[in-house]
Amino acid sequence: MNTLLLQASDPYDLAKASAFLRQGQLIVIPTDTVYGIAALATDPVAIEALYRVKGRPDDKGIPVLLADATGLELVARGVPPFAQELIERFWPGPLTLILPRRLDLPEVLTRIDTVAVRVPDNDVAQTLIRDAGGAVATSSANLSGDAPARTAEEALAILEGKVAAVVDGGPAPLGISSTIVDCTTDPPVILRPGPLSAADLSLPA
Repeated sequence: MNTLLLQASDPYDLAKASAFLRQGQLIVIPTDTVYGIAALATDPVAIEALYRVKGRPDDKGIPVLLADATGLELVARGVPPFAQELIERFWPGPLTLILPRRLDLPEVLTRIDTVAVRVPDNDVAQTLIRDAGGAVATSSANLSGDAPARTAEEALAILEGKVAAVVDGGPAPLGISSTIVDCTTDPPVILRPGPLSAADLSLPA
């Protein structure tokens, strides 16, 4: 596979990237945290390809990125009040929430009753996600266990020949993966530290 390097500033390149996604191919997109490998959240074959490309264990679900918070109904159900408060305060932004998943999501996306979801604070990512239907399965642009790519060049060096395209949106502003909070427990628990601290989230450290 010949991996294309596409420019986020070029509308034609963005349209091409969106078309790849809709066709069930993998692309790398910029976000506010790190670059991510994206696949249609409703396409089991594309999601399986994402697992293979990363070498990701089958028992680790793939997070979902939304174009905006209104897309939450595409992937989650029964959103707890505390999660809704976090959404209103920190989305779009570097906060991933673990929520009860919709039962009709592809099983390969998550083999348990929850889904990891966030809205990135990145206009290019939001545009691509919206063009793909509002939700994409996305995991950091790296091989499983390695550091995530923070630039398009790093992503291309890792994933050349494994994805259809890499969209260059410049260096990821934060350069570290999002904070993850499990909102299915009471009280919610931080599963992965990130740009947002326990104090930021009004959670116990």
